[in-house]
Amino acid sequence: MNPVAIRLLNQQLICPQFSDPAEVVGYMGAVQAQEYRLMRWAVAMRTRRPSAKAFKKAFDSGRIVRLHLMRGTWQLVSAEDYWPLLGLCSPKALAVTKGWMHSNKISIPDDEIVKIREILACTADEKGSATKEDFVQSLAKKGIMMDEHRLSYHIRLSEISGILCSGDLLPMKATYSLTENKVSARIDTDRDEALLMLTRKYFRSRQPASLEDFVWWSGLNISDCRRGIDLLGASMHKEIIAGREYYLTDDCRTRGFRKGRYLFIPPYDEYLISYKSRDIVLPQEHSHRAHNNSGIFQPVIALDGNICGNWTPFKEECNAEFFHGNHDADIQEEWTRFRNSQSPQ
Repeated sequence: MNPVAIRLLNQQLICPQFSDPAEVVGYMGAVQAQEYRLMRWAVAMRTRRPSAKAFKKAFDSGRIVRLHLMRGTWQLVSAEDYWPLLGLCSPKALAVTKGWMHSNKISIPDDEIVKIREILACTADEKGSATKEDFVQSLAKKGIMMDEHRLSYHIRLSEISGILCSGDLLPMKATYSLTENKVSARIDTDRDEALLMLTRKYFRSRQPASLEDFVWWSGLNISDCRRGIDLLGASMHKEIIAGREYYLTDDCRTRGFRKGRYLFIPPYDEYLISYKSRDIVLPQEHSHRAHNNSGIFQPVIALDGNICGNWTPFKEECNAEFFHGNHDADIQEEWTRFRNSQSPQ
């Protein structure tokens, strides 16, 4: 078994099975979206024909939604999964947010939350897609002044409550819409049903992965993660790889790997952030080239799935720096694929 090749295949990084960006997001369950510009490439590179235009179309139509969901960070989810995942993950997301507020000595009383939420919702409804600046102006008209940090928490609390979600995609700046105008009406999902769905999507698209990986990625309690695995039952099996216990699904993709393929992987990509332990693809001595201890991730290059260098997006010429291995293969093909995906056509 080649665990690196299996991850590449099931993460849709080689031989992708989808043409539609929204189908990729639905397949993955959730896609990290910390980097507003490069989240588009994180999804597009997993399609047969990467296209920023196709991503924008899916995003603006509400088929892809961006919000704070797991681990207090940004994710993309499909419209179909929005309500089930919000119901499953919002209690932990709220706890994480309140913990950060406490550590930053920010206290927001309930009556303030209700008052500001109403203003944010009205602004998003009026604008269709509102920016932070729009919120600031609406608050100012009501005689309310607040710093950006406090406003960010109000926006996040509105996301967690299902009032706000992502608006239309702008080149550099996030926007917010009233959720009821962007996503279909709320349908309550049984907790076990939502947990089963998330667990299935995680292991199907990240395998081989461990229980510890799933706990890290989902931000759920370990008891919930064990429950999700139990709900999958006989559709999963275990393998011991390098002394660790990993789970794989019985429909795991194993065919299609080809050698000599470079991948330009954006920062915060699921290829690394999906796992607590990343040494299958990233030697420990080079981990600082991919991320630091504060959780800041860098754009990295993979050759045959193994992280071996860094690259710089949005330059006129390919700018690559290798720190591991021999590199005789042509890297220009992947640079061209990235550049072509950014075209508006």
